[in-house]
Amino acid sequence: MKKVMLIGPGGSGKSTLSRKLGLLLHLPVYHLDALHWKPGWVPTPDDEWDDLQKELIKRDEWIIDGNYGRTIDIRLSEADTIIFFDYPRVIPIYRVIKRRIKYHGKTRPDLHEGCPERISLEFLKWIWNYKRDKRPGILERLEKVKDDKRIIVLRNQAEVYRLIEEIKRGSS
Repeated sequence: MKKVMLIGPGGSGKSTLSRKLGLLLHLPVYHLDALHWKPGWVPTPDDEWDDLQKELIKRDEWIIDGNYGRTIDIRLSEADTIIFFDYPRVIPIYRVIKRRIKYHGKTRPDLHEGCPERISLEFLKWIWNYKRDKRPGILERLEKVKDDKRIIVLRNQAEVYRLIEEIKRGSS
């Protein structure tokens, strides 16, 4: 595990797990949300965004968390391990609401300063419909790379804990 990408709906735990993996594996962690959103929730222009990701994946080691479906193939091309959070939809919804309360008026650790925590009906709908709208395309992409990459699908928190314990024991 030298080049790890984490994908899944908002609130699934990508950033939390990526931080833990970074500590355990001694790898640099890049949160795509922190790189994409400039202060005031201004998005990075597409060409700059693509170039940034192409530069990141050239590095020898990394953990990158985030979706950004338009550019997922950039990360898939170089990742040796893909972790996909495939949780029941109610879990990420609950976590996003909890996160909104916890970080009210503040910026989360995995976001750029100047992007205070927010939530919108549109974002909640995106999470709710993730299994229907995004999951099929992700599973299709994972199927195409399964012979060359390690694919880890996490369906619940117990599986996350097992993965962490496996890595701690050195059997990753």
